[in-house]
Amino acid sequence: MSPSSSPTPSALDDESRQFALLVNSVTDYAIYMLDTRGMIRTWNPGGQRIKGYRTEDVIGTNFSRFYLPDDVAAGIPQRNLHTAAVEGRCIDEGWRLRQDGSRFLASVVIDPIWDGGELIGFAKVTRDITERHEAQERFQQMQTSLLQAQKMEAIGKLTLGLAHDFNNLLTVIVNCLDMIGARVKDSAIATLIETALRAAERGALLSRQLLTFGRGQTVAPEPVNLSVAVREARELLQRAAGDRITLRLDLHDAPPAVSVDRAQLEAAVLNLVCNSRDAMPNGGAITVATRIEQTRDPASATSTPSRHVCLSVADEGEGIALADQARVFEPFFTTKPVGRGSGLGLSQVFGFTTQSGGFPQLSSAPGQGTRIVLCFPAREG
Repeated sequence: MSPSSSPTPSALDDESRQFALLVNSVTDYAIYMLDTRGMIRTWNPGGQRIKGYRTEDVIGTNFSRFYLPDDVAAGIPQRNLHTAAVEGRCIDEGWRLRQDGSRFLASVVIDPIWDGGELIGFAKVTRDITERHEAQERFQQMQTSLLQAQKMEAIGKLTLGLAHDFNNLLTVIVNCLDMIGARVKDSAIATLIETALRAAERGALLSRQLLTFGRGQTVAPEPVNLSVAVREARELLQRAAGDRITLRLDLHDAPPAVSVDRAQLEAAVLNLVCNSRDAMPNGGAITVATRIEQTRDPASATSTPSRHVCLSVADEGEGIALADQARVFEPFFTTKPVGRGSGLGLSQVFGFTTQSGGFPQLSSAPGQGTRIVLCFPAREG
């Protein structure tokens, strides 16, 4: 090209065409213009990608169609326009609707457009931040689960040390009482010794429960079919539940075996059934179920989903307050009235499940019952 020749005209030489090309090239953001009433005047490909509407579907309609019905009823769309006009900008985050009715979390910026001091409309930019929001929620849940696991591990170590020392003291006390009882012939004294022995045995039971929570209890794992184990224990569970409770079984026909201590498994299920019974003083139903699930321990940041056999016990009781749910597996914590529980039942269930390589899960809401799930890794082969 000679210095005296004129350049070839292109789209980039026209400012309005430059702007149109820029806006229409953006697909990660919905960029469009509104008039002063909120009617849509322009639409870009990003709007179609995020919200699903084609240009001919939205031009001339009010932008409030993207808001949830409750937000529209509360006047939020017009309030946002008013904020932008008065304050010079409106920045908002909230749930919006796509054309197919699904919801997405939107980050929105609305700027007023002035012409010679007159407000002629608004420029609106919307970004879909649903994935970021979900990632943040997953991170927070994982962080909460990890902190809870660390807390339970610290309590477990403390409990384990105390339980061992307490158990050693009880062994000495019981042995001494046995020796004294063998030498004393007075019936009144013998009665006192027998009472002391029963109290020591109760203390030994508490010590075993603490050892289970701290994973210091000796276990004898064996291959167990959870559905078969529950069926075999049905009569015992029904007796524990009482006449006012209906016991329902919803068992998988042929779940893979899991490696657990059968005696401790029965004790754990019995414990859960008794807790559910106590939560329904006026009667109700308890459902014991088994299922196969591809899941992972939420407290582990490195584990990947794998096949588990899950045993659940659900009731229709009063539920557990949200503030108490993070503590239900702690030893000596109980929501029952004073004198109606030691607070070691669920901690024993927690210790047994984790010592078996699994993890417990709790879901409950006040007035909607409680469901506790024990997830155990399925045995391969």
